[in-house]
Amino acid sequence: MKKTLFAGTILGAMAFTFAANAQFAPPWDLNQQPVGKTANSFMVRLRAIGVVPLNSASTVDIIGGNVSATAQAAPEIDFSYFLTDNIAFELIAASTRHNVSVTNSALGGRVDVGSTWVLPPTLTVQYHFAPKSQWSPYLGIGINGSFFYATHPSNPPVTHWTLSNGVGAAVQAGIDYNFSGHWFLNFDIKQIFLKTTAKVDALGTTVKADTWLNPLVIGFGIGYRF
Repeated sequence: MKKTLFAGTILGAMAFTFAANAQFAPPWDLNQQPVGKTANSFMVRLRAIGVVPLNSASTVDIIGGNVSATAQAAPEIDFSYFLTDNIAFELIAASTRHNVSVTNSALGGRVDVGSTWVLPPTLTVQYHFAPKSQWSPYLGIGINGSFFYATHPSNPPVTHWTLSNGVGAAVQAGIDYNFSGHWFLNFDIKQIFLKTTAKVDALGTTVKADTWLNPLVIGFGIGYRF
């Protein structure tokens, strides 16, 4: 009887240890079974992004021409909350610096206006397909607010310039690959619809330009679901 109780105790302890190790395996253990996406959980991702203004359309008074902003790469962090297995809210945070110029104006082929930083927090609601599978694509739609700061003019003739903050729609598509435990690889693309107004002081006058920058944001990174 005692031997039976002793053996049962050992087997029970071994089973408990196995279960505990399976449940509380450290995050750096990459040999775990994928866990998928689930309701009432959070995911944090770190991405490398490329921000590519499409410079879709612009209207420049007095001198005419088109406004053009350069592309830029930057790190990005985003936070997601899964309301259900399929539905999540995502908020991204990043900041990029862009050079702005006017091309094909009365002043010549290209006039450098200056540089600016932009903070574009974007909130989307997403639908995740196949949340329990290793490959889980998603679509999203939401709103973007773009805030311009640290704006600096180029060399003369520009002496001062500003960009108005803007609010616009955003659409999104991406895919997560749950390669181990709570770890995911991610590829994501967003189209942001952004209109802004620039006021440029140069040559004793102020030139106003309305432009649709419409940046395309392409990102690749890694995420962890809590």
